[in-house]
Amino acid sequence: MCLLLETIKVKDRKLHNIDYHNRRMNSSRKILFNSDNFIELNKIIKIPEHVNNELFKCRIVYDTEIKKIEFLPYSIRLINSLKIVHTDDIEYSFKYENRDRLNELLKNKKNCDDVLIVKNGRITDTSFSNIVFFDNSKWLTPDKPLFKGTKREKLLDQKIIFEDEISLKDLKFFKKARLINSMIEFEDNLDILIENII
Repeated sequence: MCLLLETIKVKDRKLHNIDYHNRRMNSSRKILFNSDNFIELNKIIKIPEHVNNELFKCRIVYDTEIKKIEFLPYSIRLINSLKIVHTDDIEYSFKYENRDRLNELLKNKKNCDDVLIVKNGRITDTSFSNIVFFDNSKWLTPDKPLFKGTKREKLLDQKIIFEDEISLKDLKFFKKARLINSMIEFEDNLDILIENII
């Protein structure tokens, strides 16, 4: 049986975006394992004493039930460049603990900081995050990502970002890109210049 992950941001000893994590985890359990009991992570997770006000990652491993909860100090990776890699056979619609295929693609990053994965001619995600692009008026995110992250879903709900079909030929219409995931806030402004997507 495959194991899945939830990665929750913990800052100032608070769980962030917890409703979206609850929704995704329970949806995954229902689809993959036909589990009907709703688990509320905020009622299960106990933040240990060693977790201070700094940034931590709460890592949850689960299948039908929660298998492990751990807290790890976290530092945001600075990504300034992306290497475009093509693959049409990757499937990562659930947040699996097994990241072998993503790690395999990451080996192709060469001198860049990460990879930008193109599937069937369309831009999807990096190896660890969703991506958004700025066209000088609005932020757009690929409508067919490999994985629908919780931060992506929240920003879509808030109408801060918008979905669109984005192919490689569209890159020239954008000024910059920004990475988003559960640990990175949109407001962190971790931008990548389009010319640094190679």
